[in-house]
Amino acid sequence: MTYKVFANGFPLFASEINENLMQQVVAVFEDTTARDAAVTAPVEGQFTYLTGSSLLTKYNGAAWEDALAVGDITGVTAGTALTGGGNSGDVTLNVDLTAITIPASQISDLTATAAELNYVDGVTSDIQTQIDGKQATLTGLTATVTELNFTDGVTSDIQTQIDARALLAPAVNAKTGTYTLVAGDAGEFITADGTFTITIPSGTFSAGDRVDFVNIGAGVITFAGSGVTVNSVDAALTIDTQWAGATFFFTSSSVGVLIGKLA
Repeated sequence: MTYKVFANGFPLFASEINENLMQQVVAVFEDTTARDAAVTAPVEGQFTYLTGSSLLTKYNGAAWEDALAVGDITGVTAGTALTGGGNSGDVTLNVDLTAITIPASQISDLTATAAELNYVDGVTSDIQTQIDGKQATLTGLTATVTELNFTDGVTSDIQTQIDARALLAPAVNAKTGTYTLVAGDAGEFITADGTFTITIPSGTFSAGDRVDFVNIGAGVITFAGSGVTVNSVDAALTIDTQWAGATFFFTSSSVGVLIGKLA
């Protein structure tokens, strides 16, 4: 229906009273008792206002109901980690971030444990930048970063490794009678004075080991293998001249080559 303004002299029809007056008027009552006593046959869409409860009600065709949805919130209370709240007007809640605790297990894609995360407590700038900045200023350190990088990949004591590979001055061992080589003779220099046999045993030396010999006397030095194959030019196995020398070089623990001034 349309809203109609009446003027003096206009005819007034019953239909206009029903549509423009009765159906556009909100009846006012003290309470539901007064309303129900006065309006005994309400029609759907009819409104009434109850002054006792300040409610606007409407009839939905079956019963009276609140025409305006009324919320049932009477107040907002700030809970854990929140401040603010209120029970009227606009209400604001503020989050206190210092009071929030988030378990490490609830952070997506995190592999560090809570204990590991605590290591960053007190850090005020990028950790890697700080570490890089300290590399060349360690207490008592004189090496540069470039020099320190030479240790990259080292898995054990450097000096021990260097000593194990150093070219050491060979010891001189004097022999005057029958002798069987021992592991300690590897890399050594043996002087022989007399006529006797030097035996080369199997399983005592490794490939790459060598032993040097020199005949410092007038006798004859003979070499024999014990479980070791001794290879030499023309199968020569003796040093029969004073100041003549020879070297036995192991190609394996049981095979080697005898070289030098042999007879």
